[in-house]
Amino acid sequence: MTSDGKVWFVGAGPGAADLLTLRAARVIAEADIVIWAASLVHADVLAHARPDAEIVDSSQLPIEGVLPLYRRAAEQGLTVARIHSGDPALWGAVQEQLDLCTALDLTVEIVPGVSSFTAVAAIVGRELTVPEVAQSVILTRLEGGKTPMPPGERVRDFARHGTTMALFLSAARSGQVQAELLAGGYPADTPAVVAYQATWPDELVVRCTVGTLEATVKQHRLWKHTLFLVGPALAAEGTRSHLYHPGHFHTFRRAEPTARAELRRQAGARAGGAVQDGDEPATPGPGRTP
Repeated sequence: MTSDGKVWFVGAGPGAADLLTLRAARVIAEADIVIWAASLVHADVLAHARPDAEIVDSSQLPIEGVLPLYRRAAEQGLTVARIHSGDPALWGAVQEQLDLCTALDLTVEIVPGVSSFTAVAAIVGRELTVPEVAQSVILTRLEGGKTPMPPGERVRDFARHGTTMALFLSAARSGQVQAELLAGGYPADTPAVVAYQATWPDELVVRCTVGTLEATVKQHRLWKHTLFLVGPALAAEGTRSHLYHPGHFHTFRRAEPTARAELRRQAGARAGGAVQDGDEPATPGPGRTP
């Protein structure tokens, strides 16, 4: 029989307490037990907790140290808010905890959070998927650390795509990161961003290039809580999305004929020939209403 206890895995976002979602703040406010890691989560998020809530710092606890709290929640019907930095889906060690909660018949829900890579993009004021420059974002970390990487997930292999890449958990080996990025094909002048504790009061966000990434990290003596963004989209200009182009149509908007013809001409030029009639409808078809 399922216990009346419940565990919420809550994404705390990159650091700033006001980047918690409304749901995350509500869950923390309702919890009987709030578990957080002082090494990863800013203390300001605890302002949402009830005055009588049990607050547990898990930064010095292995998972075996947290298990008794989950067991007590199952036995006493308590609600636990387990706060994770960023989004729990990314390097959150959540799956093993979900398995433990399932074994205890605890109800589990996950609250997504703002990831540090999107927070850093916001800080530097850049879109990571610029039309005709980069339409993919690779989230990864350098191989060879404490956690083994699966075959085929080397940084240099990902770098061959030449698109936007966010590198987590890799600052302590910045020289190796730079070497792998260059070996994979990023030119040395490819834009990069080094971000330490993004959105925290002591954040440090520095623009550099792939060729100066190692020197930048060492100059500022960074080795943890640091994210790298790399790729041409970080400096791209002059491109335009079709979404808001007058020649683009969708369910709620008709295309302007002259602008539509220009879009088709551009598409034909990129494809090496004219776009043939019938390749795509010039006006909304079935299921597309203006």
